[in-house]
Amino acid sequence: MSDRFALTGARIFDGDDWHDGAALVVRGGLVEAILPQGAIAGDIRSVDLRGGMLVPGFVDIQVNGGGGVMLNDHPDVASIETICRAHAPFGTTALLPTLITDTPEITAAAIAAGEAATLRKVPGFLGLHLEGPHLSIARKGAHDPALIRPMTDADQAMLIAARDKLPVLLTTIAPESVEPARVTALAKAGIIVSLGHSDTGYATAETFAGAGASVVTHLFNAMSQIGNREPGLAGAAVDIGALSAGLIADGIHVHPATIRIALDAKQGPGRIVLVTDAMATIGTDMTSFTLNGRIIYRKDGSLRLADGTLAGADLDMISAIRFMHRIVGVELSEALRMASLYPAQAIGQSHRLGRFANGTAADIVALSDDLGIGSVWIGGDKVFGAVASR
Repeated sequence: MSDRFALTGARIFDGDDWHDGAALVVRGGLVEAILPQGAIAGDIRSVDLRGGMLVPGFVDIQVNGGGGVMLNDHPDVASIETICRAHAPFGTTALLPTLITDTPEITAAAIAAGEAATLRKVPGFLGLHLEGPHLSIARKGAHDPALIRPMTDADQAMLIAARDKLPVLLTTIAPESVEPARVTALAKAGIIVSLGHSDTGYATAETFAGAGASVVTHLFNAMSQIGNREPGLAGAAVDIGALSAGLIADGIHVHPATIRIALDAKQGPGRIVLVTDAMATIGTDMTSFTLNGRIIYRKDGSLRLADGTLAGADLDMISAIRFMHRIVGVELSEALRMASLYPAQAIGQSHRLGRFANGTAADIVALSDDLGIGSVWIGGDKVFGAVASR
């Protein structure tokens, strides 16, 4: 754990407001305070960043892979460490490694790996996202239809048991494969339930939100769309205030105009949050990889099956922020919140992530004025950047 130090010489965004002429004081891996730069005691080690911005570390609740590995292919703690390391240079300081629909054996192995990563305190590891297998075949996307199935009593018990051993557990389900009573049981156990890969209508989505679902997975993708007489799951995600919704902001999965419409229409307190849906390619020069035995091709900024179906995204979080700010036209502070505070709120972790306040995690990203990544700290320890951490 890091000693006490202060980061100076940069504008500071605390998750709500900007601070000029201030210093961010870190102690024991936590934020201690934001103070006027002249108020820093002489015995505190000071690091002058010479410009740029300090912002809360990014929180990604849907990360399938990175650094050349997919959690599905190697559901072990080493892969979780690799994935977390691969995303840190792009500003992601807390993430949910995500398991796409797979066999019960692979799912059990991924949960065991998550438990091991929790005990090992892997930097950046926040918990797990189990995306399936309880989805709709009609909206399967790149998920293997042979592995999609309804939730059973054993599945429900397995998820609840896993939640006790993980900091965060999020699962994506479709109403077609899971009863509302099961959602209520999962939510009462502290599991974040997300609706996705579903052809369900608005009324059913509303019922499931009432039962305890609180997130929608990758808005507009692999779901029923907004129509004139049926708003679909996409419409429910925007209109129902209890739901937050993940968004893949790469210009491929969702058109910028559609994003602007959704942002203007979104009812709260739920928010639209940025997710990468990243695959093994992040941090590598790979041109292809395999998922459930099928080849995924990397070309022109997208990842696709041979038939053209999108299969995750070739996206990192700072690129998503740049896209939201420069292309969609979102104010920078709001784009940063969409990558940090809002996802932390969506999974009940905003008391320690997504903002700078006394006692929050010292998960910090130093950005240049043109939104380049300079340095990254997780728990007060530098994990990326030229300057030594201590």
